[in-house]
Amino acid sequence: DINLNPKGTGVLKSGTAAVKIAGKESIWIPAVAMYPTTTNGCAALAQTELTAGQPELKSLDFDKDSDEFAQFAIAFPKSWNEGTVTFQPFFTADTTNTGSAKFILAGVAVANDGPIDVAFGTGQGTAIGFSGTANDLMVGNESSAITIAGSPAAGEQVFFNIFRDVSADNLTADAKLLGIKLFFTTDAANDA
Repeated sequence: DINLNPKGTGVLKSGTAAVKIAGKESIWIPAVAMYPTTTNGCAALAQTELTAGQPELKSLDFDKDSDEFAQFAIAFPKSWNEGTVTFQPFFTADTTNTGSAKFILAGVAVANDGPIDVAFGTGQGTAIGFSGTANDLMVGNESSAITIAGSPAAGEQVFFNIFRDVSADNLTADAKLLGIKLFFTTDAANDA
């Protein structure tokens, strides 16, 4: 018994239970889940209090003078279609400069009993100009599709590498990465 539009809610139901529809999903990856790379890494995780009793920032700070890198890893849900992904960076800066910051993300999937010492796929980036008001939140545009190297399959761990491409931006201050929204597509309603 499937009701396609009970009481005008736009929710697909089977009996009384809502049914999840496969499609585009997102997951938040905060800066606290990332780590600077050993070679050419960004600054260590920093906490910044702007005003006591108000939101504090946890950020990875990427320098304006050279490309700096951080990494993180996730295991996608089984319902992931093992296809391309996209992302949006969330960052701020302690400056009145209005230049842009560009972040690039690349990934590689590693199977059970497979080598981890493998190359990332080709990265894709997205840039956004800073507002000119210190500590404003900036949300980048969604990137182009990122093909994950390593022939992704269900149950694998995917390692990601993110960096600030200073040759393609002009923000004259550290870009404080707060996290990214990672988009992926599912082709199943659940992970059964």
